Amino acid sequence: MNRDEQLVEVYRSPNALEAQVIKSLLESYGIPSLLKSNAAPSVLIFTVNGLGEVRVMVPASRAEEARKLIKEDGYVEMD
Repeated sequence: MNRDEQLVEVYRSPNALEAQVIKSLLESYGIPSLLKSNAAPSVLIFTVNGLGEVRVMVPASRAEEARKLIKEDGYVEMD
């Protein structure tokens, strides 16, 4: 991942487990990614009012491809 390239959010997950699966999916296609969360690590597997949400971030140049792969794999963000 180029350190100078801007990272953009391609998916927001309600939990770290799902986010990790998506991260692995993207990396299996050669798309570098990282997970970003404002919540402290926890053993809880649910969120309350958005706490615990995890954002999947990729380089801006790979965002369109990443979103397509995520959608094709059946993941849909819930509002």
